[in-house]
This record gives sequence, C-alpha cells and structure tokens, in this order.
Amino acid sequence: MMHGPLQDPRQLTGQATGRGPVAMLEGALALINRVIAVFAAVALIAACCVLSYSVIGRALFQAANYWQDEAAVFLLVGATFMTAAYVQQQRGHIGIEAFVGLLSPLANSIRLWLVDVASLLFCAFFAWKSWTLTWEAYSDGQVSNSMWSPPLDIPYGLMACGMTLLCVQILLQIVLPLTGAARR
Repeated sequence: MMHGPLQDPRQLTGQATGRGPVAMLEGALALINRVIAVFAAVALIAACCVLSYSVIGRALFQAANYWQDEAAVFLLVGATFMTAAYVQQQRGHIGIEAFVGLLSPLANSIRLWLVDVASLLFCAFFAWKSWTLTWEAYSDGQVSNSMWSPPLDIPYGLMACGMTLLCVQILLQIVLPLTGAARR
C-alpha cells in the first residue's frame, strides 16, 4: 500500500552520483538489473511459447511433452529470482505502510532501516543456502527426475545469483543514506 504520489522511475537511479565507490556500484547494479530485466522478459515470452507448443503439440499431434514443462519452469525460476534485485531497486516489493502516518519521521526512518536490515539478513541466509544447494547439485551431478534430466544446478544457480544480487541491492539501500543520498 502506498501513501502519496508514485516516484518517477527516472528519479530512482543516479541519486548517489559523485559519491565514489558506492555510486559506481549502484550504477553498475542498475545497469545489470536493466539487462537482466530484458533477458527475463525474453525468458517469460519463451516460457509462454514453450507451454503453448506443448499444448498444441499434445492436442493436435499427440506428441509427448517430456521437456516442455520443465523448460518452462526453469525459465520462470530464472526470470523470477534474477529480477528480484530490479524489483527491489524500484522498491516494487510489497510493503505495508500502515504506520507511516502514525510515526514521526525519525521513527519511520528507523522502521525503514530495521526492515531493510531484517530483509538483508533473511535474503543473505537464503542466498547462502542457495549457493550450498547449487554446489551440492553440481558436485553430485544431480539431475531432475524427468526423462529430459537437465542438471539441477541450473535453476539452483539462477536462484543463488538472483538472491545474491538482491542482497547487494538491499545492502546498497542501507548504505546509500549513510553517504548522504536520500532513502528510497
């Protein structure tokens, strides 16, 4: 729930210009997020095409669909997790702001900081476990149980990369106000 006007998306990037390494990291992450968003959009379209092909092939030609569902799931997992940092950069994740009007500006900024820190801790744990899961899948040669049997380190790796980028994005949002930039 949002209270007040929506920010212009062009104002969300470049707010830490001229602030050294933090600004460079923010700019690099913003560029990476935009590139990933384009690839994620392509992945979503590809998933739609794969699933449509699966339905049409099964209905019209009685063709087996042993790889289509899994390929679509891999594409959707990649698109979902890899774009988490982009969504966080836009502050597009769901936020409950019922207390904003009740709290003083100082209490509200402390609330925002605590939420960001708690989010960072949770996402860092999730990223760490995702990396261990990826390594286990890779080192053990784990594959899915389907006839296609793609390696499971692919979706696990996408999940781990996406959560790591999300952690970096949240960390930037914690650090930026300390450098004098406005909290977003």
